[in-house]
Amino acid sequence: MQPVLEMYTPDGFDLWPIAEIEPFDFLPLSGELSPAEVGAAMMRIADYNDIDPDGDRLPQPTAALDSFLRGLLTCDDLIAPGGLRATDHSTGVTFLPDCCDGLEEWRDWHRLVEDGGLLGFGHPPVSPTAERFGDTVRLTVNAEQSGSPVIELRVTELRHLLTGVERDLADFLTRAADWSSRHLPGHCAPVTAALARLVDLPVPPMPPKP
Repeated sequence: MQPVLEMYTPDGFDLWPIAEIEPFDFLPLSGELSPAEVGAAMMRIADYNDIDPDGDRLPQPTAALDSFLRGLLTCDDLIAPGGLRATDHSTGVTFLPDCCDGLEEWRDWHRLVEDGGLLGFGHPPVSPTAERFGDTVRLTVNAEQSGSPVIELRVTELRHLLTGVERDLADFLTRAADWSSRHLPGHCAPVTAALARLVDLPVPPMPPKP
């Protein structure tokens, strides 16, 4: 199980170097990303939150970088397209997040483990779901499809996988803080704090200035 970010690059982006990733492909987040992949992830998250939370009541920043980062640094409720991807290597079945999912909601999986119930991550024609049945959790690739592929795992196994997801996100935060210190030195602390708030994890120690 991996935390993944759904990617898309706006035309003409040139504020910092980014890796080329196929549109709407998923980028797994971890401490193993290259600097260009971190840059791509930072671009996607900032672009997805590139809105004016004040409804144009405040002047727009004149600098392109400040304007691009404004939503990320000022929105109270940050969002990021993606979620958790699960792969059963014994069957080849992959469970993907869909349009009604987001990285900011990854802790909902803990509530599923502890309280049971149903999590839905999309709507017709594709509706991935996760549901607990006693000591088993069933991940259905598409609940709209009769005979949809599924992944079944024990609740104890899902707890272990979620621990790995949290570790990957924490490692990504550390990697992003280091990247920001080099590429966004004037914004490193607030950008890192915003990312930590997005994924509901502690802010990592700030790296020394390069």
